[in-house]
Amino acid sequence: MSDSTLMPLIPLQRLREVELRVRTAEKRFGREPGSVQILPVSKAQPTADIAGLAEAGINAFGESYLQEAVDKIAALQSHHLQWHFLGPVQSNKTQCIARHFQWVHSVSREKIARRLNEQRPIDLPRMNVCLQLNVSDESSKSGVSVDRLQALAERVHSLPRLHLRGLMAIPARSSDFAQQRAVFCRVRAASEALSAEGFVLDTLSMGMSDDLEAAIAEGATVVRVGTGIFGSRYRQRANDAPDNSLPNTLWHNRNHYEQN
Repeated sequence: MSDSTLMPLIPLQRLREVELRVRTAEKRFGREPGSVQILPVSKAQPTADIAGLAEAGINAFGESYLQEAVDKIAALQSHHLQWHFLGPVQSNKTQCIARHFQWVHSVSREKIARRLNEQRPIDLPRMNVCLQLNVSDESSKSGVSVDRLQALAERVHSLPRLHLRGLMAIPARSSDFAQQRAVFCRVRAASEALSAEGFVLDTLSMGMSDDLEAAIAEGATVVRVGTGIFGSRYRQRANDAPDNSLPNTLWHNRNHYEQN
């Protein structure tokens, strides 16, 4: 059996390890069993690995690179997967996102929300939306500030083709568990403040491979896991040969993608 045939098994084994971490954290922090969804982040990963997870029963994946994602969505159409867009949303990307994705986790501007609303095809269900909160006040990070969050939530809530589901955050990296929790606590507090104003929210998309336990402790309902499931972007293969399941443009540009 060739190495390429065995490749899909590796992400599945790693997923089972992540599932154990998540279920252990649910129990440790008093969460309901199964209350936290693991969203595999498959950006810069070959379609064969995604298909392997789909065949094992995983039906939702997160992507950040739009053209790559559209190619994968087309290639994997027969699996009937749910696709979540996680990357920064630019105005020239909204139409494509509105047509191909069921979720967007990274809305941080009213203009983007309005474009998604206007461009969502009428024959598709409302698009599920999370507002990205810049909880660490980093100038380099996308996201709405806490003081402007309610105003944006009100605008998005009023748009008929969007369904406001909750908040998403990408905090500054920290290896300190208490610091991780403190930041995620601010996200939870922001969500609770919106709920107190009458918004019906059910999603806290926060926590990744290195901090998912802290996120679960503070109420995460979705943890976005990339390297914890797939390993480093574009794992080294024998003789560095291109994977035929991945578009050539993606393989040859592999060094341009993130490594974390």
